[in-house]
Amino acid sequence: MTESGVRPPLALTMGEPAGIGGEIALKAWAEARAKAGAARADGAVPPFVLLDDPARLEALAARLGLPVPVKAVGSMAEGAALFGAALPVLPQPLAAPVTPGRPDPANGAAVIASIDRAVELVRRGEASAVVTNPIQKSALYAAGFRHPGHTEYLAHLAGLTEEPVMMLAAQDLRVVPVTIHVSVRDAVPLVTREAILHAGRVTAVGLVRDFGIVRPRLAVAALNPHAGEGGAMGREEIDIIAPAVADLRAEGIDAVGPKPADTLFHAAARRGYDAALCMYHDQALIPLKTIDFDTGVNITLGLPFVRTSPDHGTALDIAGTGKAGASSLIAALTTAEAMAARRRA
Repeated sequence: MTESGVRPPLALTMGEPAGIGGEIALKAWAEARAKAGAARADGAVPPFVLLDDPARLEALAARLGLPVPVKAVGSMAEGAALFGAALPVLPQPLAAPVTPGRPDPANGAAVIASIDRAVELVRRGEASAVVTNPIQKSALYAAGFRHPGHTEYLAHLAGLTEEPVMMLAAQDLRVVPVTIHVSVRDAVPLVTREAILHAGRVTAVGLVRDFGIVRPRLAVAALNPHAGEGGAMGREEIDIIAPAVADLRAEGIDAVGPKPADTLFHAAARRGYDAALCMYHDQALIPLKTIDFDTGVNITLGLPFVRTSPDHGTALDIAGTGKAGASSLIAALTTAEAMAARRRA
């Protein structure tokens, strides 16, 4: 809480200016305003301040016919006070004009500065959490960015010595990929006892601290079909995954597995755990996006501050067309506020 007793607003980064980040931010504010006359209920959009270029947002709103007033502000507190009347924006000027669908590396420094500033605001207590719009990593690499993505860069800014953990959440499913943005061929050697232990430990702590689950239940997926079928289809379950599950249980974490992945995600199975540890990217994301494609949220566990993001990319193919939906961003905003409230409590 601030000195006035008001919760600080969320800090929303610009993301890739040529993508859909600006559009969905405008639409999220419009959704908040549409619900402003009703009593606050679960799912209502919490106040946020966007770190972006006000001029480009005004032009974008006009282009898309969105009746969203944009107002530059000098602080998060000013933005929170203004939120009901206009979309508050802490100015982050861009170096080059924006063409929807065509990222320009010249704007990479502003994209990175938006992230840096959001993290600094939350660490100073002026923002309650960081919510990041999607970035176009290829454009940032061309601008000299040297981190694989958001998660790794946020860990760098936080000064972490251990990697944070990526969780994806939607409706009644939470998944944690043990290996993330590598090929399937490269992922298999990265499925180690230590990697599973780290993901399990961080996930268990996050479920307690950020989701209020007193005794989290983890289901650990197998790597191979039929959980390896006793070694006939691979020994990773016998040599790596089962020993890691035993280690987690020895530490007091309620973990079960390895479980065959093809029977882990139906409705009855999902009721038996609070999060599923998956061995590679698509094993985690295919069921989540099948169950709830529109409102999935990317959550970073293990950071000293709350960070969420929409579970989609920059969508350059539809940027500037008005087709982008804000459901995932709204879910990321509401999830971030709920997580921040639990940490405050």
